[in-house]
Amino acid sequence: LFRHMALNYVQIAGLSGALAIGMGAFGAHGLKGKVDENGIKVWNTAAQYHLAHSVALLALGLGEKQLSTTARAYGPPLMIGGMVLFSGSLYALVLTGIKPLGAVTPVGGMALIGGWLSLVR
Repeated sequence: LFRHMALNYVQIAGLSGALAIGMGAFGAHGLKGKVDENGIKVWNTAAQYHLAHSVALLALGLGEKQLSTTARAYGPPLMIGGMVLFSGSLYALVLTGIKPLGAVTPVGGMALIGGWLSLVR
């Protein structure tokens, strides 16, 4: 049933990029007057990293044949996981005010760094 639903990294990057743009717009318009200035800054950081790494994921998907085996195996999953953990934890922190969510952010940051380092041969 789910065999036909498999997405490649270019498609995931497209979905992620669209979501990043939507989250940025929500932060710019939907959060006005609802969260403080620091919350807006945190949200913007999440959206910027989300979009930047969506573009990086797109490049990995498009250039897959040029990547080393290590980069193919680890780069995209680390980028995806890093975006979810880094940006996702910051989005959730701003929306809920639950401060311990901030402890997840560095784990996501390390995954993003790992994704970039996977490109080093």
